Amino acid sequence: MKFIYRLLLIFVFIFCLVLVIGYARGYRIDFEKKVLSSTGILAVTSTPKAAKIYVNGELKGVTDSNLTLSPGQYTVEIKKDGYTNWAKKLTLKGELVLSLDALLFPLNPSLSPLTNLGVKKAISLNQTDRILLFTDTGDETKDGIYLFEGGKRPFLPLSPMKRIVLKKNLTVFTDFTSVDVYLSPDLKEVIIESPKEKTAYLLSLEEENTNVFDITTSKDALLVALKSEKEKEYLKILETFPKEIAKVASDSFHIIAFSPNETRLLYSPEKPVVLPSVITPPLIASNQTPDVRKLQKDHLYVYDKKEDRNFEISLLPTTNYQLSTIQWYSDSKHLILNENNKISVVDYDGTNKQTIYSGPFDNSFFNATGDGGLIVLLNLNPEANKFPDLYAVGIK
Repeated sequence: MKFIYRLLLIFVFIFCLVLVIGYARGYRIDFEKKVLSSTGILAVTSTPKAAKIYVNGELKGVTDSNLTLSPGQYTVEIKKDGYTNWAKKLTLKGELVLSLDALLFPLNPSLSPLTNLGVKKAISLNQTDRILLFTDTGDETKDGIYLFEGGKRPFLPLSPMKRIVLKKNLTVFTDFTSVDVYLSPDLKEVIIESPKEKTAYLLSLEEENTNVFDITTSKDALLVALKSEKEKEYLKILETFPKEIAKVASDSFHIIAFSPNETRLLYSPEKPVVLPSVITPPLIASNQTPDVRKLQKDHLYVYDKKEDRNFEISLLPTTNYQLSTIQWYSDSKHLILNENNKISVVDYDGTNKQTIYSGPFDNSFFNATGDGGLIVLLNLNPEANKFPDLYAVGIK
């Protein structure tokens, strides 16, 4: 009798264990068809939270939630009052968990002034919160080059700046709008060149330059050295990528920027090339946007080393892509696009494009900050003020 009782307990235990495992893997009882069928799970999160989840147009709950659905094709939409909408088409498979993380932006972003210098030209320092500002208002005591450091004292209405050099010390420079800027990899020095005057200066970004160093005759050699140092820096990061990808990238890619967490690469091929597959077979439940391996010259792509997937970003015209046109967002999951008359955000795989700012701004400059903000150059009162200034756009 005891033996039978123990067998019964073991049987009940095994039965319950099978039920728990089956439930965890997504199996559910279909009471209408009276069968046990596999299901998939959608893990849906969003920023901000408590956004509504619609699946094929039907409200299913709010983020953050796990939805159990039958295998099939779905359109998932994330909506929240006062924010942009997010949508994605996907194929859900049984026994798999698919994660969706939607980033929504305010429909009415705010503007806050960051400078009151009167800025003629602004240049981001390689996707950092530091911005080089050129002022030329006619005031010899103030006009010059300044370094804006957005990461310092972020709660002040007007953030402090460091003066790099007065314009009057750059004796031959007549127009700041046409200067070329070359940054050292460690962002401690900068070469400022005026093609019009055919003159170049080397400036420190660590302190004010009261005595400027004319490097016109040695500029080309210094630029070669800066390019070499930048390539070494890129190669060091590429060493963390699969060796097959690193080799193709070092040989054939114009690297625009690595994502802040250095797991994704934004680039444009300098020649047609086939990107080798590293993970075979592909990871299950990975990003479902088409994986593009046959690369075309001068097109724009993002490679994700964690999933070994490559995506074409076809939202910008084929051009010489620069950080004034496209930048990484701080979360490494999105890209910020400067489309001349508006600024948009797109998922790193090129989907879910959203306009985040379409107000006035100087389309030669924008900067995505490390805390998820956006800085633009604009003039809100051109009748009384001749020059624009930096403004923070409230997109969070």
